[in-house]
Amino acid sequence: MIESVIRYPKIRPMTDQPASQLLIRGVTSSGSTFRPSDWAERLSGILSTFDIDSRINYSPYVHPTTVRGTKSIVVDAALEKIDGRAWQFLMSFAKDNDLVIESYQP
Repeated sequence: MIESVIRYPKIRPMTDQPASQLLIRGVTSSGSTFRPSDWAERLSGILSTFDIDSRINYSPYVHPTTVRGTKSIVVDAALEKIDGRAWQFLMSFAKDNDLVIESYQP
């Protein structure tokens, strides 16, 4: 049986402390803006729920944001232990689309 090896994108550390949150930026490693413009809301919406008033409630582990004028997603590192498949999906999405991942300190 052949086991597949998952290689996650390199994370650019901003401090020496382990990151408690990661930022998937809407920009590729070559500096191009990722499209469509609502990608962060769509991707975060996968793990969201709707309340009784039909308002979206983003997961406490994944939510869209704008940082330095760029659409991005904040991913709590705890998600890797809580839901490994969701973590793997997000990291694979970032890798497949050549998106920049950074440690994030709000």
